Amino acid sequence: MATTPQSFANHAQYTPVYHFFASPLALIFAVWTIVRFAQSPSADTGYFLVGALALLGVTMVSRLSPLRVQDRLIRLEEQLRYRRLLTPELAARTEATLRPRQYIALRFASDAELPALLDQVLANPSMEPKAIKAAIRDWRADYFRV
Repeated sequence: MATTPQSFANHAQYTPVYHFFASPLALIFAVWTIVRFAQSPSADTGYFLVGALALLGVTMVSRLSPLRVQDRLIRLEEQLRYRRLLTPELAARTEATLRPRQYIALRFASDAELPALLDQVLANPSMEPKAIKAAIRDWRADYFRV
């Protein structure tokens, strides 16, 4: 658990091994091999280029796939929460209307302020996740996000 209470200002997380090591190195290697291939195209530099692009792709997928699964779980948790806290009509309306990124942003809203915030989001379906999170006054922390 974090020592500082979570809020809109500090809720974003970085995975140091991914964000500061693997991803930058894979990107640097890909750029370096593209430059080498452009300067002297050959079978060897072509093989390096294919390998560098594959490594960059694997690096990206290794981060994005777990996040996608986590986003689906958050959506499911929030749908269950909505059924517990909201009227059946409002819960059904949110399931039919909300985009996945909106579900993910709304998870930070406390139980008490969720209905009013949902009314805001449903009235403005294009409301962006950042605006939703900024509108939250009683922050419900999520320390388990990867």
